[in-house]
Amino acid sequence: MNLEKAIEAVKKGKMILLFDAEDREGETDLVIPALNTTPLDIARMRCDGGGLICVAIYGKAADRLGLPYMSELLKSVSLNGHSSLRSLVEKKGDIPYDSRSSFSLWVNHRKTFTGITDNDRALTITRIGESVKRVLNGEEIDFGSEFRSPGHVALLRASSGLLDERRGQTELSIVLALKAGITPSMVVCEMLDAITGKALSKEKAKKYSVLNNMPFIEGKDLLDCVF
Repeated sequence: MNLEKAIEAVKKGKMILLFDAEDREGETDLVIPALNTTPLDIARMRCDGGGLICVAIYGKAADRLGLPYMSELLKSVSLNGHSSLRSLVEKKGDIPYDSRSSFSLWVNHRKTFTGITDNDRALTITRIGESVKRVLNGEEIDFGSEFRSPGHVALLRASSGLLDERRGQTELSIVLALKAGITPSMVVCEMLDAITGKALSKEKAKKYSVLNNMPFIEGKDLLDCVF
């Protein structure tokens, strides 16, 4: 029932809560479709979530938009004149809960001012959602004509094999979008706990979901319907 409610919610452009797994990050993210993100949603994420506000993008769309993994970009640059960056390149075993990071570029829309305000980030994010929708509909897009980097919105590339390769919030949120039949570009933000200094516990996240009438689902809910 929770999964069905979550699917219906994102179809309507509403926010849900998504917990990955106990044996992974053990984090709950606030999640909403990029195309429906408003300045008020950004405010909720930074105030009630407190983590990094990122946009997850379907791997096929990221390929067509020419968005690399940051680790691959750093590796390429380190081999072409910037050897001092070599030690920064992500290595096997660097991430205790996963095989690789999903980070790509950080961008601002070219019509933003500083890029960090709720209005600016909402503009950047909705335009990213529009770009994903257009490129998956077969349009040719010059991503750099609309966005600049560095910026204040982190882009995440979902792995090509989705849950076969990686089961992070990036892939889970994209699978949710695909199940809902909406544009596979989702905003995710970790929920943190100022008291413990850690991720918000699953129990507290569930209480938040009830108080705010938001569906709460876990990664295993999506795994059960995919496999």
